[in-house]
Amino acid sequence: MSETTHGGAIATSESPRSPDDGLSPAELAAKYGLTVSGARPSLVGYVRQLWERRHFILAFSRAKLHAQYSQAKLGQLWQVLTPLLNAAVYYFIFGLLLQGRGGMQNDEYVPFLVTGVFVFTFTQTSVMSGVRSISGNLGLVRALHFPRASLPVSFCLQQLQQLLYSMVVLIVVLLAFGHYPGPLWLLVVPALALQFLFNTGLAMVMARLGSSTPDLAQLMPFVLRTWMYASGVMFPLAYMLEKAHAPDWLAVVLEANPAAVYMELMRYALIDGPHHQSLGGHVWVLGAAWALVIGIGGFVYFWKAEERYGRG
Repeated sequence: MSETTHGGAIATSESPRSPDDGLSPAELAAKYGLTVSGARPSLVGYVRQLWERRHFILAFSRAKLHAQYSQAKLGQLWQVLTPLLNAAVYYFIFGLLLQGRGGMQNDEYVPFLVTGVFVFTFTQTSVMSGVRSISGNLGLVRALHFPRASLPVSFCLQQLQQLLYSMVVLIVVLLAFGHYPGPLWLLVVPALALQFLFNTGLAMVMARLGSSTPDLAQLMPFVLRTWMYASGVMFPLAYMLEKAHAPDWLAVVLEANPAAVYMELMRYALIDGPHHQSLGGHVWVLGAAWALVIGIGGFVYFWKAEERYGRG
């Protein structure tokens, strides 16, 4: 600054130095507690944020579920009719025309088929919802600040609720064909819990991939259809592999794939028949391993890209 003295002379004086002079932007931010907007929190902090928004996640999943068939005259009935119609088509093709039931009579094959269709549909719809969970909700992602994992988790909860509605019909089918409740039916709870954890992790992987590659949503139906045929939804997998003289290594790989594992757990729990009287303990080990590896791994994989969702 400059000042004029009484004698007319001009004297100069420097402005006082600020205590922030010389500090870098990062040091200034640390000094005043500033953080980058949208920065990825720690993994523990991210889990805490998700838990704090549990009510939003549940409400969002319910809203999506009720809106799914709001324009159809039959409304929520399509949640059950769609897999049932698929099962009827598969019964006609694989049960009657191709005789791919592996020696099972109708009283065992029909529950086998309906269970497989419902269980695989749970994974199939979770994956497809996960692919579109970020790319299909960009307005919400860009407008609000919340942990982005809320979206794929919410969509998987939506599919779980839809499966629970379908289970009512599945129980009716089981009773109609002479399969009555027993102690093994309690195994449905841990089997579904493991599958839900697996589905959620896989949905998060697909959500991250789908956020940067929207065309993935067009490719996934073909991948999922191939996975369905390779998992024994419509026929006993071991029977078809033996009929095709498949090599041992291929049989091991296909029988260990997660879709086949979770269907086997559910069929063992629900169906009382000569083809479902025993289940090796390794199947439960595989189910738990897939749930933990994909569930936890998918969550971490999704979290690592938290800052990038909705950008660009």
